[in-house]
Amino acid sequence: MKQIIARPLSAEGFAPFGDVIELKDTPDKIINQGMCGRHHDLANMDFGPDGRAGISLFNATPRALPYTVDMVERHPEGSQAFIPMTEHAFLVIVAKDLGGSPDAPLAFLTAPGQAINFHRNTWHGVLTPLSNPGLFAVVDRIGDTANLEEFWFDTPYQVVEEQSPRSGPP
Repeated sequence: MKQIIARPLSAEGFAPFGDVIELKDTPDKIINQGMCGRHHDLANMDFGPDGRAGISLFNATPRALPYTVDMVERHPEGSQAFIPMTEHAFLVIVAKDLGGSPDAPLAFLTAPGQAINFHRNTWHGVLTPLSNPGLFAVVDRIGDTANLEEFWFDTPYQVVEEQSPRSGPP
């Protein structure tokens, strides 16, 4: 089995696949009688010409590291945002497209307060919370046309957590 190291999620590292949704250093504007900072328009949502935005709740069973990736999927008709409804980290798996099939996957671990938006047609793993409850608000395309393509790897991948460097001699 091929191994993938899960690295911390960052906007720069995730940019080819989508948007990291998190607070900015300062809000775009202050609203609600000065009691709320609005961090505006944080994701490039795309629902295609025949779709509309929908909000769903997903309640996923938590997984654990090491985690086996044997399948990825993509949505050719629209983007898909996953917004955790808890402060727990979750695993995000993505892959670049190689002419219709995915390249080797990459894995990211979110920090508390981070959410993600997969751009349209981005290969990604299934929703992978690492703690209970695995409750997420999902904003994605609702429409009548097919919006799911799956790819099963001949050889699965195993995602492991990045090891901290040891201090001192072995």
